Amino acid sequence: MKRLAVAVAAVACGAFPAAAERIANPIAVFNGLDKITGVTTTFEIAIGQEKQFGGLIVRADACYTRPVTEEPKTSTFVEVDEVEADKTRKRVFAGWMFAESPGLSGVEHPIYDVWLTGCRDPNAPPPVVEVAPDLSTLQDQIDEGEPED
Repeated sequence: MKRLAVAVAAVACGAFPAAAERIANPIAVFNGLDKITGVTTTFEIAIGQEKQFGGLIVRADACYTRPVTEEPKTSTFVEVDEVEADKTRKRVFAGWMFAESPGLSGVEHPIYDVWLTGCRDPNAPPPVVEVAPDLSTLQDQIDEGEPED
């Protein structure tokens, strides 16, 4: 009982960081590589939908990100089926993909590779972009402030 009280007190005083909020996104963004042609294609899939990439059918069931104030962590649950010659499907992948670790969780097929690159929400406000100051006008302002000889 004493251990539980210590653990609760540690969490309450902030000794352990709170779990990061995950944000559900309506679109998952993938890259696919056709190893025969060497062409890489970027494609998007709405959550709950599927899209064909070569001989594979990719279905995204969830796509999560974290707030911009947190460490990036983008994940999606994906099911990938291979279309056989007789038009039947054979499951070749089902699991979580992580955009920050594409080599760990991507689909490695003899002909195609597929990996997650991100999630997006077209209705979300655009991220704040910092703009660097125009140094040419800064130099003019400096020159104007200097006394003339």
